Amino acid sequence: MFCSAKFIVFSIIVLSSHQCSWFGTSYGYKPWLRLLWVLLVGFSPASRAQQGTQPQSIKIEGDITLGGLFPMHSRGPAGIPCGEIKREKGIHRLEAMLYALDQINSDPELLPNITLGARILDTCSRDTYALEQSLTFVQALIQKDNSDVRCSNGEPPIFPKPERVVGVIGASGSSVSIMVANVLRLFAIPQISYASTAPELSDKSRYEFFSRVVPPDSYQAQAMVDIVKNMGWNYVSTLASEGNYGESGVDAFLQISREAGGLCIAQSIRIPREPRPGEFDKIIKRLMETSNARGVIIFANEDDIKRVLQAAKKANLTGHFLFVGSDSWGSKNSAIEDQEEVAEGAVTILPKRASIDGFDQYFTSRSLENNRRNIWFAEFWEDDFKCKLTRPGIKYDPGRRKCTGDERISRDSQYEQEGKVQFVIDAVYAMAHALHSMHLDLCAGSMGVCEKMDPVDGRMLLQYIRSVNFNGSAGTGVMFNENGDAPGRYDIFQYQMSNVSNPGYKNIGQWTNHLRLNVNEMQWSGGDRKIPESVCSFPCESGERKKMVKGVPCCWHCELCDGYQYLLDEFTCDMCPFDMRPLENRTGCRPTPIIKLEWSSPWAIIPVFLAILGILATTGAIVTFIRFNDTPIVRASGRELSYVLLTGIFLIYLITFFMIAEPSVAICAFRRLFLGLGMCISYAAMLTKTNRIYRIFEQGKKSVTPPKFISPTSQLIITFILISVQLLAVFIWFGVIPPHTIIDYEEQKPPNPEFARGILKCDMSDLSLILCLSYSIVLMITCTVYAIKSRGVPETFNEAKPIGFTMYTTCIIWLAFVPIFFGTAQSTEKMFIQTTTLTVSMSLSATVSLGMLYIPKVYVIIFHPEQNVQKRKRSFKAVVQAATVTTHLSLKSNDKQNGESKVEPDRSQ
Repeated sequence: MFCSAKFIVFSIIVLSSHQCSWFGTSYGYKPWLRLLWVLLVGFSPASRAQQGTQPQSIKIEGDITLGGLFPMHSRGPAGIPCGEIKREKGIHRLEAMLYALDQINSDPELLPNITLGARILDTCSRDTYALEQSLTFVQALIQKDNSDVRCSNGEPPIFPKPERVVGVIGASGSSVSIMVANVLRLFAIPQISYASTAPELSDKSRYEFFSRVVPPDSYQAQAMVDIVKNMGWNYVSTLASEGNYGESGVDAFLQISREAGGLCIAQSIRIPREPRPGEFDKIIKRLMETSNARGVIIFANEDDIKRVLQAAKKANLTGHFLFVGSDSWGSKNSAIEDQEEVAEGAVTILPKRASIDGFDQYFTSRSLENNRRNIWFAEFWEDDFKCKLTRPGIKYDPGRRKCTGDERISRDSQYEQEGKVQFVIDAVYAMAHALHSMHLDLCAGSMGVCEKMDPVDGRMLLQYIRSVNFNGSAGTGVMFNENGDAPGRYDIFQYQMSNVSNPGYKNIGQWTNHLRLNVNEMQWSGGDRKIPESVCSFPCESGERKKMVKGVPCCWHCELCDGYQYLLDEFTCDMCPFDMRPLENRTGCRPTPIIKLEWSSPWAIIPVFLAILGILATTGAIVTFIRFNDTPIVRASGRELSYVLLTGIFLIYLITFFMIAEPSVAICAFRRLFLGLGMCISYAAMLTKTNRIYRIFEQGKKSVTPPKFISPTSQLIITFILISVQLLAVFIWFGVIPPHTIIDYEEQKPPNPEFARGILKCDMSDLSLILCLSYSIVLMITCTVYAIKSRGVPETFNEAKPIGFTMYTTCIIWLAFVPIFFGTAQSTEKMFIQTTTLTVSMSLSATVSLGMLYIPKVYVIIFHPEQNVQKRKRSFKAVVQAATVTTHLSLKSNDKQNGESKVEPDRSQ
């Protein structure tokens, strides 16, 4: 015992310092200290306490013994290892192993002349309890020093050969398999699980001797990710039972979803091992915090699944959550009992399996008489038939009927083959095929177990296990990859109630490395065939971009591409080119419509009407003057300048048509030329007239000698010199910037792009237009000044006063023009308003000139020809003297009105 004691002490030191992290999981060292105690004394105190009340194992004799671990009982309450009997997961699976052993032992081709025996233990669905129970498998491998032990007669004792387990079938739960695998690895005992699917067990650096005939949850998680993405979901929550199965499954799902992309996790919730009252109500409340995540991925045990459904029903959320369940849910009715409405539409996954007909025949024929080898069968019998057996040490319950023993499974009770029965059988057969291949290689020609297989080398057996390849009980291939995992083959079910005659799980697809899902067969709450949505954000409308929520790639806010933006891609709005506007759905840009001032527009009709009237009137005046060219009125008005002035008025009216006509190079040239020319000609002629009058009478005050340059020829020269300044400026403008058309997209660009228009116009800005008129305005102001200075001249002698009234009125018109023209600069109809304002103002100016200066003369010429006669001629000196007298009389009249009277000398004499 000295060597063994040294090993135990060393192990305690190592385990105490590392807390078992070298076994791959930090469980704490208390279970392992208990393990070492069991190794030392043979069994644990807990087991010792249980021995008197509950049978511990099934022993079946054989040449080679296999171990078995099954959850015969549920987890007991605090302080009690085991609870109630588990009919399906416990008894069905145990009987599947016994059935497989019977089949193998009766098969002359598989392990001929070798009988497989078994030592089968109950794990009670608890990892620590399973660890203590599994020590039975390794006790035979502990080397004990018995040299000091002697019988009473002094002879050495004869010890029975210890039972040696060559391999273990099990366990069921992943947490139990992990705990047991850590022990079996130390003693090189291969293990094949029929139900443990935690991805962690694929790590051969930690679980070298572990294999399984079911695929790991990493395959299952991949299948579930494929299902979720196939249904168009991108925002889901996860629920996991605390422990290796639930947490590893969710971890695998999260990792695969991150690698695949396009799937976000709203919440990842863990269900405690020992949930407090109200815990599941809190879980449902948390799930509703992200209510858009209707899809719930659930890796949980059967009890937790049921309580989640109950809490959802209690919260009146039937039909809201869309569950995707792992193989722990599978196609079990017990998990959704009394909660069918909440579970409707749930999509579940289960390793591909088939019901084994031979097992059904075997199991339904089991009775209390022919199945005494199963020490837990009586307990199952009582639970299945709701009766009570009379057993030693068990008090009879008068509230339950007494079992007769004549009851029959499936006839007197409900029976459905448990889902993992196939895998239990395959696990036993995998061990048998590995032993058979090993026997052929090591014991060729030998009957029974040869010396090379006594004892069986666990490491060598592991290699044979990994090499098996045969058709299993359901006809599918059984094999293992380098990690000891079975290939991933899953059936996909959906629980359906509406519009079906037999509510239940319906096969809607399968997964074998890739998904095949029959969406047309799917049905949701209320019989709806449309797949519900489980998305964080709904797709944006046309013309809206996604503004991502930081840290959540599946969530976004939709923002409209406003103004002149279009959707460049789903995340970006970009501005349309300056000459384009966005489409109505803002998926692209379209050319902006080009407009111009149309002749039919109300903005054009009024100016054109005024211009036509003006042209007709001006033409009439010119024709009248030409017809009566030698009459006194025409000659007295200064024929030469009158024709020049009337020509200017005509051009002012004519410019209206050039301003409204469709812009072209020629039209733009005419606009530049005539816009200021007509006004320049008119005001140059009037300025020359008023200047002549002013100079004549100013000169007359000083001398009787007429001033220079008052002849008609001189007046024309002066006028044309003034006009030439305008023409010179225009031609310089032509040379520097040749006339051309432009399309202005900024002028009519309102906030709503539907009303955006490009305006075809000449290259005349507001500034250039004002500059073009500025010279005419200077002439007009100068003319107004001379008209004011000449206001005292009698109207019987000159045209000063009519010209003065003309200029006053014209100034008023143009003073009104300025605020209207520049005040509409921000208007969307700027071009129309400004063009109309300009043309109307020019037409009114021309009309005032025509009406004040020539219409009265034309009226007299035509309607009162008797007044159009030659009057007595007076000398220049007489005219000046008469004007001077008139001026003095006017001044005296004004003085008297002001209360003053002065006697002025008569300077005319």
